[in-house]
Amino acid sequence: MADENKTPEGAAQPGTTGEGNQPEAAVAPENKTGGNERQSRGGNRGGRDNRGGGRDGGRGRGRGGRDRDQDQGEELIEKLVHINRVSKTVKGGKRFGFAALVVVGDGKGRAGFGKGKAREVPEAITKATAAAKKKMVRVPLREGRTLHHDGKGQFGAGNVTLRSAPPGTGIMAGGPMRAVFESLGVADVVTKSNGTSNPYNMIRATFVALGEQTSPKSVSQRRGKKVADLLGRGGASEAEAQAEAASVTE
Repeated sequence: MADENKTPEGAAQPGTTGEGNQPEAAVAPENKTGGNERQSRGGNRGGRDNRGGGRDGGRGRGRGGRDRDQDQGEELIEKLVHINRVSKTVKGGKRFGFAALVVVGDGKGRAGFGKGKAREVPEAITKATAAAKKKMVRVPLREGRTLHHDGKGQFGAGNVTLRSAPPGTGIMAGGPMRAVFESLGVADVVTKSNGTSNPYNMIRATFVALGEQTSPKSVSQRRGKKVADLLGRGGASEAEAQAEAASVTE
């Protein structure tokens, strides 16, 4: 009689799952609770990752947008004039750096120069180019190829002389001064540099001379006269003055 009331081995008792003889009501809440905790923890981690990626991505897009806006709409001529390597002696040895001098122009009467310092040459050139773009000045040109009149510029020990030239002369300049006129768009000019050969002082003296350039159109507007009247005082005939006045664009 005792053997008939025993439950066979491997058979599940009422209210049990048959696996480990655990009640169903006890197993289900543990699985549900554990799944919810894992989902919540995973969701929090995903939220932190998404926020972090958004901050990094936002900064990168912002820098790229500003660079595109600065360079949009114009093609500039960049001339590397000089690179100087400098060193600083420290406790562990020497630290080397580079200084770059760059001239930038649009080839249509606008030019500027800038300098930059960095540990690497490309970074120094980038800084110098950015500084040159901010300091661009406009110089009036006669017929878009040469200067309106002669000029002199001085900065420190640098002393330069600029002279206008007839068509076909070319750029009679060397070193840093040639880079300025090529980026400016001048095709015919004769120059002379006296004093120092320091490229920084030569560039600054050249821009001092270019800053003193004036055009007949601006002088006539300032004095309230006609361009032909101003050009006729140089000994030219009235017809020649009228023809030259008609060709003056700036």
